[in-house]
Order: sequence, then structure tokens, then C-alpha cells
Amino acid sequence: MIKRIHKLSSLLANQIAAGEVIERPSAVVKELIENSIDAGATKIEIDIEQGGLRLIRIRDNGSGIHPDDIPLALNRHATSKIQSTDDLFNIQTLGFRGEALASIASVSRLALTSAQVKGSGFRIVSEPDAIAQAIMPAAHSPGTTVEVSDLFFNTPARRKFLRSEKTEFLHIDELIKRIALAVFHIEFILKHNEKIVRHYFPATDAASISERLAALCGAEFVNHAVTVEANGAGMQLTGWLALPTFSRSQADMQYFYVNHRMVRDKLVMHAIKEAYQDVLYRDRHAAYILFLDVNPMQIDVNVHPTKHEVRFREGRVVHDFLFHAVHDALAHTASSTTETPATCTHSLHSHEVPKIISQQVYAMDAVVAEKIPAKAILKEQLQLYGRLHETVAATTHVSSPELKQSISEPPLGFALGQLHGIYILSQTSKGLVLVDMHAAHERILYEEMKRVLQQSSLAKQQLLVPLTFTLSEHEADCMEQAEDVFQQFGFSFSRLTHTTVAVREVAQLLTHAPLEQLIRDIIADILTHGQSSRAQEQMHRLLGTLACHASVRAHRQLSIIEMNALLRDMEKTEHAGQCNHGRPTFMELSLPELDKLFLRGR
Repeated sequence: MIKRIHKLSSLLANQIAAGEVIERPSAVVKELIENSIDAGATKIEIDIEQGGLRLIRIRDNGSGIHPDDIPLALNRHATSKIQSTDDLFNIQTLGFRGEALASIASVSRLALTSAQVKGSGFRIVSEPDAIAQAIMPAAHSPGTTVEVSDLFFNTPARRKFLRSEKTEFLHIDELIKRIALAVFHIEFILKHNEKIVRHYFPATDAASISERLAALCGAEFVNHAVTVEANGAGMQLTGWLALPTFSRSQADMQYFYVNHRMVRDKLVMHAIKEAYQDVLYRDRHAAYILFLDVNPMQIDVNVHPTKHEVRFREGRVVHDFLFHAVHDALAHTASSTTETPATCTHSLHSHEVPKIISQQVYAMDAVVAEKIPAKAILKEQLQLYGRLHETVAATTHVSSPELKQSISEPPLGFALGQLHGIYILSQTSKGLVLVDMHAAHERILYEEMKRVLQQSSLAKQQLLVPLTFTLSEHEADCMEQAEDVFQQFGFSFSRLTHTTVAVREVAQLLTHAPLEQLIRDIIADILTHGQSSRAQEQMHRLLGTLACHASVRAHRQLSIIEMNALLRDMEKTEHAGQCNHGRPTFMELSLPELDKLFLRGR
């Protein structure tokens, strides 16, 4: 029998909508708290019982709801946040569809109490498939309280898929944390089974913000984070980036907000991952809290039922802005306190050394391209330290206290000696600096090789037998259209058929790379993100290996002159705080920390 088309009942339509946005108790909490924030609340109390299945109560001190609008608030697609089609392209609130309360009410027993004037509140109770009761007067301070009880009582199949009470509450706890990170001025009180579990106090100045950040993400995150503030292309990025020394085994501390709306966006994650790639182990994940402010007209927040995703009108511009902002913030974390003094201007990057690097050619297994520094040349740099840093030596051995005071102290201080042939001990006015000389030198050489690679034309190598492989027609079109991208990395190819491509020439640095897989990955990146850095990553991986092998090894005895030369080079090198694998290159112990170790002053 052919079934006829019919209109769904309002209850069934609301339950279908609830299935899209109300996956579990935490989704209810999210929708209700977003309403409270949109209402201008500065204090939000969340009461949870049995992981949210028995009760979810959200109380705020926002603007409240007009008595005449309270019944309408429970209707589907009833909202005060948009008035016309134009408003959909300029959304500045967290909620806007007007379906949350109706969807929640269709799978629970809901009560709403609200007041705009102290003491003059009104209450309405709603149950699925029942006529809503008339509103009744109720004492309530300005603001709104929504009580959701017996969630999913009328949809047992969905209730059956929920986890334990503890697990569901953990989801709520994490949600509150994510929201509290976006609105520091709002106070949050979270209770579970009548016990206060979290109390996040409002933060309006630097000290209180730091305290709240520590309460939300831990003191270690605060201690290992640097701030970022960047403007460009009509956008602003602010927040905190954890140094690579605070990397995670999981991507569990990555919080990104667009106009204070928390999102999980592939384009955003790709840009930040690329910015961190030079300072993290391959299987480690960065930690960050970032806020992107962009013109609402440039984004579409209505692309996902739960509003966890956004679509950028200029995705490539956003990607590049995020990459450069994060990369630049991380690149200057090693010694950004002061500039290197004029008395210590000699370094690895000046006078003879760059000339030697750029002019000498050394073939190593036919992998290292022309003008790229090689193992033997790089090892010679340590021998040059003594000749290049006589000025540093003079300042180090000054005996007159008055003369020492007249010399500006560099950020990493002056070397005192070596510890077990592995670490350099350096003294600053603030305390003691310990430097892993191999890790530090590795970063210096790696950044120098990248610089030379960027400034030199890539040496190419013709393949004896062209690499021929088959792609889909869409992939082959993409490769052909992005020919300039492939040419940047030395690829020369021709399209034999609609689906067959022959690669005839590659950069020498990529000779031993898995070329077919690399090309396929580049195409996939371009189709997904509009660009790819795979070939560059392969080159940098090789340069990192060369830098590791060429840098000074453990147990190599260095003179004071060589140690100070290494310190000065660190101060002028991007990402000098970490080696190429993400390990720290130096640690600093302040005088108070040293005094504490020896119980001085007690």
C-alpha cells in the first residue's frame, strides 16, 4: 500500500528537532546557558541531579522574559533574536533559531519562571502532548529559571543509549568549562546532587583572569602558556598558546571560539596544527585557548544543527591569518625579554658563516641539494666559534664589577661552565639558566638551513624512469590546476590521459620520499583546505635530521667562548625555546626558586 503524504504532528516534529540538538543532558545545558548569556546574565547557577536525567535547573540574573511572551517562548521557532532574513547574515547571539525550548519540552517535563522586575515573576509548566498550563504569578528575582526533569522519559530508546550518571555529568562539567573560558565576566556555580562541584568567579583584571584560567585549565597550563594578540584582514586573534613543553597525548585541551561561539572547525585545526608542526613531536598535540573575532557577515553559523561548526566566506584568508599569528607568537618565545646587546653582535648568522653555508656545496648520498648546508660544513661552525666571538669572550672574563655592570646583560646571561659535557650553566641577574647544548644547537642549525633553503632556488633531479600513476579525474584536474604549487617544490609532470599523470622531475631533497603517496596527500590537502604543506614538511623533516646529526654532541667539551656564542645564537633564533622535536632547550631557575630549595630566609 502506497502511503500518503501527511503533516507531522507538532509533538513529533519537535521530537525530531530534539534528536538533532538534544543528544544528551549536556546538550540541554548548553542550549539553556546560551539563552542566559544572550539575556545578559552575569551569574548563572546550574543544578544537576543524577547526571541530568532527573533534573537540570538553570537560573540566571539576565533581563528576563516579558509576561506576555512566556507562553510563546515554548513554541517552536519563536525568538527575539532575529527579525528578518538580513539578520541571519549578521548573527551576534549564541542562539537564534528559537527551537531549543520547544525541542527540550518535547522530551521532558519543563517549567519556566521568569521576571523582569523583582518579585513580579510568572511561571509556566509544559509537558509533552499536553496543553500548556496558563502562566501563574511566581516570586522570582530579575532573570529566568528553567527546570528540565525526567529527560527522555517519553523516548526510552534514546534514554537507553545514555552513559552512566558519572559520565553524563563529566560531559556537563566539560561543557561548563568550555563556556566559562569564553565569558570570563560571568560567574558560574555548578552543583551535582546538591553539592557544589565548581565555582568560577567572575574575572575582569589580569590577576583574576589568571586565577580563573588556572582553575579551568590548571596552573601548569598558565605557567607554560604565552599570550597571542594579532590583527589583520579585518580579524583579531587573542588568547593563550601552550608552549611545546606542555604538549598533550590527546587533543583534549584545544579550545577555539569564533565570536565567542565554541567551534570545532577543520580549517582552523589545520592552520594551528601547521603552525605547531616545527616544534612538536609527530604524535603530540598542542594545547591552546584562542578567540577569533570576525565580522558576522563573513561567517555562516547555521551550517550544523548543534552550531559546532561555522563556514568562513574567505576560508583561505582565515587559514593564513591563523597560521601566521600562531607561528609568530611561538617563534619569539625563547628570549623575547630584551634585544641582544650591541656588545654581543657576533653570531652564527653573521660575517663568514652564512657565506660559507651559502657558497660551499657538499654531496651526501645525492640527497642534499645545491646551496643547502651539509653535515661536514655544519660541523665546521663550532670550530669558527672561537674566532667569531672574541668580543663575547672579553665581556665574559671582565674582572671589574663596575665594567661588568656597564655591559648590558643578554637575556640568557653569560656562561659559567659545562655540566657533564651536556648542559651549559649560565648566570643572569635573575638567577641560573641551564641549556641543553645539543638541543639548542640543533634548533639553531635547523632554522639556519630553512633560511638558506628559502633563499636559494631548489636543485632538481630528473627521474631516470618517469613516475606514472593513476588518479581520479577530479584529482588529476586538481593537480593540473595547482601546477604552480607543485612547481614550488620541484615537481615537473605531464597529464597523459584524463586519469594518468607522469612525474618527470622532483626536488633533490625529495628524491627518497614516497613520491606517489606524497602527491596524493598534497592533492587531498588542496581539495580539503585549498593548500598543502606536505612537500615542505618532507623537506623540513630531512633538514631536521641533518641538523640533529650535525649539531654538537653530548660530552663535547666547549670553551667559555663557544658556550657564550651558542647562547647569543639562541637569542637570535626563532623557536629557540624548543629543539626540532619539541623538547625544551633551556630552563631557568630564579633566585627565589633557588633560595626555596635551600630553605634560605626561613
